[in-house]
Amino acid sequence: MTDFEAIDALLAGAREEAPLPPAGERRALREELNLSQAQVAQALGVGPSTVGGWEAGRDPSGEVRDKYAYFLEGARTKLAERATARPAGHEPPTAEDEEGGPQASPHDGDGDDGDDGEALHREQPCVLCGRPARHQVAGFPQHLDPGECGTAPTGESDARTGSESAGTVRVVPAGRRVRTADESPDPIREAVAAALAAHFGDVEAATAALVARAIPDAMALLDGTRRGGRYDIVAHPWIPDILRKQTARGPDRIWEARPKWARPELPTGQHQVTALDINGAYLSALKTHLPIGQLEHSSGFGHDRRRAGVHLITPPVWEHDAVLPNPLGNRDEPGPLWVTEPTLRLLLRLSGPKYALCDPPEIHESFTSGATENLLEKFRVALKEARERAIAEEDEVTVEYVKAMYSKFVSTMGESNYNRELYRPDWMHLIRSQAFANLWMKAYKAHEEGLVVVRAMGTDELHVLGEWRRVFPEGRGVSEVKVKDTYTVGCDTDPIAADEHGD
Repeated sequence: MTDFEAIDALLAGAREEAPLPPAGERRALREELNLSQAQVAQALGVGPSTVGGWEAGRDPSGEVRDKYAYFLEGARTKLAERATARPAGHEPPTAEDEEGGPQASPHDGDGDDGDDGEALHREQPCVLCGRPARHQVAGFPQHLDPGECGTAPTGESDARTGSESAGTVRVVPAGRRVRTADESPDPIREAVAAALAAHFGDVEAATAALVARAIPDAMALLDGTRRGGRYDIVAHPWIPDILRKQTARGPDRIWEARPKWARPELPTGQHQVTALDINGAYLSALKTHLPIGQLEHSSGFGHDRRRAGVHLITPPVWEHDAVLPNPLGNRDEPGPLWVTEPTLRLLLRLSGPKYALCDPPEIHESFTSGATENLLEKFRVALKEARERAIAEEDEVTVEYVKAMYSKFVSTMGESNYNRELYRPDWMHLIRSQAFANLWMKAYKAHEEGLVVVRAMGTDELHVLGEWRRVFPEGRGVSEVKVKDTYTVGCDTDPIAADEHGD
């Protein structure tokens, strides 16, 4: 085959991608059929967050695009058939008809409280009182205003048991939806119980099985905690080249400011150093300002605290390396570099009047998006509460399972074959950098309280001299520290050679 024949064959085999309607119509078609994102995702073999990304404007490709186009075209056909079969004069009232104007989207607003419902295109019986409701929360039609949610109307709804109508059923609040206590799910506890049962109580085997499934379980928990949230997570946005690996096994161009610092000189004499372990470093770092949508380029020296992303900066000179680590970590090359939002905010904070430790960094250009600090907050809290409960109950299976969930979640949201549902290398860098920034602030707190900071390593290791218990509470909670090691340094000991104690 000649080169031209090969090109002709290539062109002959090329096929046109299936057309897709605009993003807003995709969501409208799904909601008209009263289908949830989870239902559509299950049918297409993807995650609910992926469907959310498509409805926010991201386009699928390949075979899954054909499936999604087939679903949308089928949805159009089904709705057209419904409209044809509906008798004249029986059109359902619209939001404009009832309220006198357009209805606000449940995703409008600045917060991230996660309790907003989705507007229904036609009224459906409220699951709590049976009266017509115009919204749904987590797929259940109901009134968002408790004042509108009255007792059930006469008829079939009155056939409920007397104990329920008398109000003896204990309920717990769940956002704006009232949920019975025995209905509240606990996927982490359920997964642990199932694994132990499947392995006949073998703790090691159950733990290994749970750790192996930590990534999909973490993604399912994330989807569950995001239901009703104001912001749809864009799972696979366009990513600038600086966030892409330069080679197959090489890194991208983002500097995370990972610390690996040792104090150059110690006070004379021998001293006992305590290596402290910071609990749940990545778990705590999930609370950080994350960009919601696709990153947009900008240039200039200003910093907008309502946005987050990555920034090209010329860092300030650091003159305190004798007593504190450089907030940028160990960097040998001078000049501008790309840093994350947590690193930039830390430098700006340290350059302010409260600390006055350095000059402000010079910002050259940025890739940012509108941001919120609470995007993963419910996910973080669910993991934190499960961890605390497991520690109190001495349930090491759950402790290891939860640790694997949040650590693997962070490490696989970049270019990873183990997590196809979320591709956010920007988030991965930001969360890691937040953990490093948190460790730096603990080092600063120790220094300010009179402790001698000897080392700061990675995300969770801080070595100090002095009565550290008066500064940091001891324990296994995420706000506490525990002792990892103790060792002696002094006249006959080179502190730099003590790395074996910390790594």
